[in-house]
Amino acid sequence: MTRTLLLLLLVWTSSALIRVPLRRGPSIRSQLRASGQLEDFLKEHRPDMFNRRYAQCFPPGTPSLRLGRSSEKIYNFMDAQFYGLISLGSPDQNFSVVFDTGSSDLWVPSTYCVSQACALHRRFRAFESSSFHHDGRMFGIHYGSGHLLGVIGRDSLKVAGLTVLNQEFGESVYEPGAAFVMAKFDGVLGMGYPSLAEILGNPVFDNMVAQKTVQESVFSFYLSRGTSSGTPEGELLLGGTDEAKYSGPINWLPVTAKGYWQIKMDSVAVQGVSSFCPHGCQAIVDTGTSLIAGPTNEILSLQQLIGASPTNIGEFLIDCVRLSSLPHVTFVLGGKEYTLTAEQYVRKEMLGDRELCFSGFQAVDIVSPEGPLWILGDVFLTEFYSIFDRGQDRVGLASAKHAVSNSKPSVTSR
Repeated sequence: MTRTLLLLLLVWTSSALIRVPLRRGPSIRSQLRASGQLEDFLKEHRPDMFNRRYAQCFPPGTPSLRLGRSSEKIYNFMDAQFYGLISLGSPDQNFSVVFDTGSSDLWVPSTYCVSQACALHRRFRAFESSSFHHDGRMFGIHYGSGHLLGVIGRDSLKVAGLTVLNQEFGESVYEPGAAFVMAKFDGVLGMGYPSLAEILGNPVFDNMVAQKTVQESVFSFYLSRGTSSGTPEGELLLGGTDEAKYSGPINWLPVTAKGYWQIKMDSVAVQGVSSFCPHGCQAIVDTGTSLIAGPTNEILSLQQLIGASPTNIGEFLIDCVRLSSLPHVTFVLGGKEYTLTAEQYVRKEMLGDRELCFSGFQAVDIVSPEGPLWILGDVFLTEFYSIFDRGQDRVGLASAKHAVSNSKPSVTSR
C-alpha cells in the first residue's frame, strides 16, 4: 500500500446522518522521498528512469491491488487509501481504519500481536475494556502479501460518535508482510455484504441498520483529489447522501452479486473506441482499492494504448510531457459514459525537481461466476460521488463537486 490517507474524524449529526471526514496522508513514496531514500531506491530498481529510456515489454505477471482474499500482492499499489477514526471498548480506544467497500470484516491489531506491523500501530487492549466479550474463535484473512490471523471478540464501537453495541471484530495477532508495516492506518472496517465476511456476525453497517442508528440503509463517499493541508479532504456519510457534494442526476446501477458491491459494466473505451469488455462485464465499486484494475491481458493492452511503461517496482510510468496528447478512457455504466482524461487517471509525484507520472491502471485477476471482474477504485471514485444503498441493493454515481478543478469528469448518456 504505497499511499495511505491520514486520519481525521469530525462529527456532524442531523437526522441520523453521520459524517466522517477523511484526509489524505503521505504515500510510502513520499516517506522515502522525505527520508532521502527514494532516489536510491528507484535508481536501484529502475535505473533507466533517470535517462528517459523506457522498456517496451511488459512483465510476465502483475501483483494485485485488492485489499481482500485474492492471491495477488497489494502493498505496492495502494496509492490513494482513505481512512478515519473509530473507537472500541469502554473507555474508548482509538484506531484509524480504512473504510473498505471491498471487504466486510472489522479488525484492529491486538496487544498480543507479535508482528512488526503491530508494534508500529495502536493495539487493542481487551483487558482494559469493561464491555469486551471474548468469543474464543480464531479467524484468518488472506492477502496477496501473506495472511492475517487473530481472535474474535465483541465490544462497543463508535464511529463519529455513533455507537454500535456488541460489534463482532477481529484482534489480529499475526500480520506478516510489509503492507501493514508501512501503512498509516491500524486496521480495516469492511462495508461489503455479509457473505464476504470471514468473521462470523454482522458487519458494522448491518448492525447500524439493525440497531436503527442510521436514518436510511445508505452510505456514501466523497473522495477528494489532489492534496491540501489543514482541512479534511473526503467524507463518508452514514445514513444518506449529501447533495452539496455532487452535481447532476444520480445514475443507479443494480447490484448483480451480493458480496462485493458488484455491478454490470457495459464496456470500456479508449478515445471513443470500445476496446474492452464490448459485450459487457462485471465490476466492483471498491473504496479499498487505489487504482482502476482489470484482467491482466486487457490492462496490459490499455497500458500500451496510453503509453505507459512498466517498472521493476510494480508501477507503470508515463512521460509527463505527453499528458495532453494521451487518449481519454471511458467506462460505460448503465448506458452512461464516465470519461476520464489523462490528468485524472495519471498520478503525479515529485522526486526532487523531477516530476514522475504513474498510470492509474493496474492488472489484477479476480474470477467470478459472471466472469473476470474489473475494479473501480479510488482513481475512479475521486471523480464521482458514490452511493451504496443496502435497502435497494444498488450503487449510485454522480459527478463529484471539487472545490478546485482544472479538468472535470465527463458523464454523458449514450
